[in-house]
Amino acid sequence: MMYHSSGMDYSREPGMPTRFVWPYGGRSVYICGSFTGWEQHPMTPVEGCPTVFQTVCNLPPGFHQYKFVVDGEWRHDEHQPHVSSNYGTVNTVLLARESDYLPPMLNPQFPAGSNMDVDNEAFQRLVKVSDIGLSEADLEISRHRISVFLSTHTAYELLPRSGKVIALDVDLPVKQAFHILHEQGIPMAPLWDFCKGQFVGVLSALDFILIMKELRNHGSNLTEEELDLHSISAWKEAKSFMNRQINDGGRTGPRQLVHAGPDDNLKDVALKILQNGVATVPIIHSSTEEGSYPQLLHLASLSDILQSICRYFRHSLGLLPVLQLPVCAIGLGTWVPKIGESNRQPFAMLRPSTSLSAALNLLVQAQVSSIPIVDDNDSLLDVYSRSDITALAKDKSYTNINLEETTVHRALQLGEEPYSPHGISQQRCHMCLPTDPLHKIMERLSKPGVRRLVIVEAGSKRVEGIVTLSDIFRFLLG
Repeated sequence: MMYHSSGMDYSREPGMPTRFVWPYGGRSVYICGSFTGWEQHPMTPVEGCPTVFQTVCNLPPGFHQYKFVVDGEWRHDEHQPHVSSNYGTVNTVLLARESDYLPPMLNPQFPAGSNMDVDNEAFQRLVKVSDIGLSEADLEISRHRISVFLSTHTAYELLPRSGKVIALDVDLPVKQAFHILHEQGIPMAPLWDFCKGQFVGVLSALDFILIMKELRNHGSNLTEEELDLHSISAWKEAKSFMNRQINDGGRTGPRQLVHAGPDDNLKDVALKILQNGVATVPIIHSSTEEGSYPQLLHLASLSDILQSICRYFRHSLGLLPVLQLPVCAIGLGTWVPKIGESNRQPFAMLRPSTSLSAALNLLVQAQVSSIPIVDDNDSLLDVYSRSDITALAKDKSYTNINLEETTVHRALQLGEEPYSPHGISQQRCHMCLPTDPLHKIMERLSKPGVRRLVIVEAGSKRVEGIVTLSDIFRFLLG
């Protein structure tokens, strides 16, 4: 295939000077787009940075699409907002406005990623949903189509072809339950009451956090003897009593098990998870036959449901215009407040030297499942999650921990394993960029074990926010 470049100088055309950068290398790089009539315009290497190409074009205000031709191949910048057509064509998108300005040309002293940082910040400042051509009607169409899909598919479709579901007897000692969760690599398990012949609740990592906090309040570290003394049912009764003491002078009853049936539609399952603030919902089949017990079929999560959405719409993204939007344009998730912003809630972050006691308190008080761990520049180092508490079952590490003296960094070291109990290497930090489109965010969150993405600045990994599965579904379901 042959390509012909245009002889026009688009830096002299009327409009706003706009710099374009291709930081991914190549021998020859051209840009072509709606503002060049889709004719190729050459880009030149930055002095001292031979892998970074740039050019300046004058753009009229409005919405533009463009692509790069790198060594004869069509390319788009995956780290910038882009749109797809029904024919599979992918173009990078840009909003040019009269208030835009031309940033300084790249200096060889700066890393190649720094130009992206400037572009990301400008994009967050300038772009809104209405700015990039998505009307409220388009947004409602996307939500309606997703709602129809979820309403016409059932929880039965989430059941894996094979596998196992772990349930715990309420009479098990807490210590044994603690070890089972760790050994099986699961953050929670449903509870079975043999006397009642039914599932009565769940035991999760949050329970162990509360147990450790309660024992600390009584001046005791977590010992094997104390965990052996208490059964799961005894702990649940004590927890229910504490909740009644806190809520309305004891008028609040024990929390009922949130569950669903295999014939419930996916929208109802998702709403149950969101409205009850739980991570999973047991899918239970109850038989009407006398003497039969309910069957635990699966633990449904928002990740399961998101996988179904991504799989169904993967080859028809054009039907869902909202999925093309960058996460920064939607305002999805929780973001670090900018200087001068007083209307946003504080964003929780930890330092490696933070005490485990303070970290656990923050997890409970902020009602979040994980908190980013950052350095002095707020660059992402790791995350601490509720489920990390079960890793302390390794080598009975919990018996040697003083919550006030043990740091978050040390706690992660104590529970650290090069491989999971099942031999699968696990990545702890899952990240995204502010300019990543929603469909890419959804694809990452649909992977097993990924419940949130930390939004970071390109290059520096400075934490800018966090987006969770719950954020995605609250947005999609309106």
